[in-house]
Amino acid sequence: MATIICDDGVRLDHTRTGEPTGRPVVLLAGFRAPATSWLYQVDALERSGYSVVAVDLRGHGRADRPPSGVTMERRGRDLDEVLEALDLRDALLVGGSMGGNTIWSHIALSGTERIAGIVIVDQTPAMLNTDDWPHGFYDYDATNIDNNFAEGIPNTGRGTPVWRRGRRVLRLVKAMKGVDRDISDGELALLGDHAKADWRPVIEGCAVPVLFVAGAESEYWPPTHASASAGLAPIGSSVVLPKAGHAANIEQPGAFNEALLEFARRL
Repeated sequence: MATIICDDGVRLDHTRTGEPTGRPVVLLAGFRAPATSWLYQVDALERSGYSVVAVDLRGHGRADRPPSGVTMERRGRDLDEVLEALDLRDALLVGGSMGGNTIWSHIALSGTERIAGIVIVDQTPAMLNTDDWPHGFYDYDATNIDNNFAEGIPNTGRGTPVWRRGRRVLRLVKAMKGVDRDISDGELALLGDHAKADWRPVIEGCAVPVLFVAGAESEYWPPTHASASAGLAPIGSSVVLPKAGHAANIEQPGAFNEALLEFARRL
């Protein structure tokens, strides 16, 4: 792992592997997840000639864990610092869950100058369900906007139960090793900030191609969010992966990698 020190002194970590002269592919994990959550993508990307940058933002993996002050805006600035520190250009950004909306936060702050394309993995751009957006977090609406995430991520009762996922569970355990600590007050505040954000206007102004990937059996939101989000983007496309939950890239790595590489080749 190599480190990047942010403007506020917080240490981020990353690994860079693959072809040094290949297009950079930046992998951003979801809430609290480590960079190893991309375990099943790194080799496929390396073999296809890409330079693979797997990032641990603050609060992830081996990076620093500030007790407070982490917001979606700060995460967007962190991504900006990664791209600048490594001088990455013409990059493909791949974000899973909150990592996906971190990309929108970055673009809201800094635009798409360094970006060639974006892949969002099972993340709706607006968590709150409204009359014009029924693709948010299950059962999250104006009636519980302030308390739905007060104690963590609610169990929606949707998706395939863990005990019925078979080998998919083994992949999850291997890729997400070490994410069993309690959620801190600062992380709860980040969850609340994430839940109330609406990145649809950023998508509408995005100048680069975007692929939205949904897990057909996601625990958190209906897979319709992918096609709905693609419809917002000037250059948008979507795919729904069968027999995949929220961690679609881990549960169905073969199908996900195929979609990812096909999209990357078109950039």
